[in-house]
Amino acid sequence: MTAYFIRRLLLIVPTFIGITILVFIITRFVPGGPIERMIAEAQMMKAQSGISSGVQSQPLSEDQLKTLKKYYGFDKPVPQAYFEWLWKVLKFDLGTSTRYYDPVWDMIKERLPISIYFGVLSMIAMYSICIPLGIAKAVKHNTGFDNVSSILVFIGYAIPGWVVGVLFLMLFASRWEIFPLGGMMGDEFEDFTLLEQAFDIVWHTALPLLAYVLSSFAVMTFLMKNTLMDNLSSDYVRTAIAKGLPFKKAVFRHAMRNSLIPIATTFGNNISLILTGSFLIEKVFNINGMGLLGFESIVERDYPVVMGILVISSLLFMAGNILSDICVALVDPRVRFE
Repeated sequence: MTAYFIRRLLLIVPTFIGITILVFIITRFVPGGPIERMIAEAQMMKAQSGISSGVQSQPLSEDQLKTLKKYYGFDKPVPQAYFEWLWKVLKFDLGTSTRYYDPVWDMIKERLPISIYFGVLSMIAMYSICIPLGIAKAVKHNTGFDNVSSILVFIGYAIPGWVVGVLFLMLFASRWEIFPLGGMMGDEFEDFTLLEQAFDIVWHTALPLLAYVLSSFAVMTFLMKNTLMDNLSSDYVRTAIAKGLPFKKAVFRHAMRNSLIPIATTFGNNISLILTGSFLIEKVFNINGMGLLGFESIVERDYPVVMGILVISSLLFMAGNILSDICVALVDPRVRFE
């Protein structure tokens, strides 16, 4: 098994290079980059100053364009530019934003704690709800509890998380004024005591966290329910019950562990959700997390930020895949990776 995980770790390198090469090439050929944005801004300033004639001319000279291409690295062939970028990444230099002119790592580092905070809380809440709810639905299949909970779960799954967030803001923040309208802390946060600061953060976290969880736990709940029902109907569980084992013990001692195997396979992949989050939910609640930063960098063609987020998210996703295999091996002793 050790040799298997060593091979998986070594495969991270070519996989990472393949992912970054593909996205790097796309960023080179997609229109609307920093140079095109500067040309558009120069044309707009020229038009507002009243100098513009009927025909839009090039506001920048050839020398200025060459200087800009050299500054942003667009004057070099794609392979050379990619390996120079990769060499900087190996030295933990993600470059500088072409929009805000701040170091990319500083921009990511500023938003990373927020994404980790909501990502960890979302995963804890999701698994804490999904596994017990899936077990209860499997044990009480076709009862009133199962039918009503299925309707509620499907309604939560059908409504996008950002729509749930808007509804929450309209009801609980705007109309009833129970929760704040957004953000991560109140205006007087610095003047609060430590306990008041903790309560203030929890108060601001409640609605976004509910919006995250309600839109993402339906699949996990029904996965838990269906796998547990399959195991409860299998021969080894029915034989154990026929020999006199109480049903409750048959569920938790025999069927439960095998039912957790599909859940374990998704655990590592969900780690990547810690960083990506949901940019729409972050936009609704005015949360400056990684999801919103990634979305804005794509819209604004801020390619260094796009590549910086790609580096972190891709590495985290590949590490999550390996973690999923480890979780499967821990849950199912029969699994032996060779």
